[in-house]
Amino acid sequence: SEGLRFYPRRVVADPYDESSTSPTMVTQRSGLAVLFLAGVVVPSVGLSMSVAPQPLRIGTRGSPLALAQAYMTRDLLKAAFPDELGEDGAIELCIMKTQGDMILDKALSEIGGKGLFTKELDTALLGDEVDICVHSMKDVPTWLPGSTVLPCTLEREDTRDVFISPKAKSLAELPDGSVIGSASLRRQAQILAKNPTLKCVNFRGNVQTRLRKLDDGVVDATLLALAGLKRMDMDDEATAILSIDEMLPAVAQGAIGLQCRDDDDRALKYATALNHQETFQAVACERAFLEVLDGNCKTPIAGQAVIRDDGTMLFKGLVAKPDGSEIYRVERVGSPEDAVKIGRDAGEYVKTEAGIDFFTWLKAQEPEKAVAG
Repeated sequence: SEGLRFYPRRVVADPYDESSTSPTMVTQRSGLAVLFLAGVVVPSVGLSMSVAPQPLRIGTRGSPLALAQAYMTRDLLKAAFPDELGEDGAIELCIMKTQGDMILDKALSEIGGKGLFTKELDTALLGDEVDICVHSMKDVPTWLPGSTVLPCTLEREDTRDVFISPKAKSLAELPDGSVIGSASLRRQAQILAKNPTLKCVNFRGNVQTRLRKLDDGVVDATLLALAGLKRMDMDDEATAILSIDEMLPAVAQGAIGLQCRDDDDRALKYATALNHQETFQAVACERAFLEVLDGNCKTPIAGQAVIRDDGTMLFKGLVAKPDGSEIYRVERVGSPEDAVKIGRDAGEYVKTEAGIDFFTWLKAQEPEKAVAG
């Protein structure tokens, strides 16, 4: 349909390989036109061509949630720049499949690494196939490919997790031995810390797929991010909303980030205009915490920063063993202008409290053992 392009791709260079200075790729576009000549004008005398401005190309994953976020971004851009982007065709969505979307039969910790849900988008951005990439910020590595930046974080949605089950009204009401579907070690660790008799099993796929598996009785319950449900108008699926004290959210949960090339003035202008400063500062704090801990898919890490009514920033973070047997928590308060420092200080504190042996043990775990807890 108009304004949509599907880009199946075969990546032949890794944008996360720092030794590669010019990533290349082969892109199959199934016959899609790549020239935009809608503005061709042929006068009665002579021959002249006027080419319409290239649409602003927004790269996104193809899941229902990713598309909802991309459409939301498109609508915000149209509202902010009605003269430049308000016309039909001024913005084009480029839909791509990522490694994380395609490998659904394995736990994230088995296939985890830098950019599980972002590599293909990064490659398209570096190859000038898209101008802006829309990301769920909790999927974005703390290290970005060279020449790209994240100048914008949209206003954050509710960061809490929800409990969904046809068999219990809350996590605490689940009978001992119940099976919970979750691919998140962060959730698993906090669940098992409360009730080690519960069993957590790998639960991948988009929101709709997970809910269907729950309805089919594959598991007794699952946990999802409330933000995603709200963006798809599905928050009525929640059995209960978990407080931050019950389940500390993932770093950057509920936040959408816009990524572009650092020398693309046009994309930078559009992206920065949508930035929500409080969200930007909170996410910067949380990602600094994650970066200090060198977080990966084997490490259960949670972090939440909020700017309180008195103008100060409160950060809460934790790191745990996947089985919930050890959890180290930290809180810090400071000025939002010192967001990165707050996050880094919290990370250094947790590293000291947990000790080098704790992190050495985590890194040594086989993914299967880590998931099993």
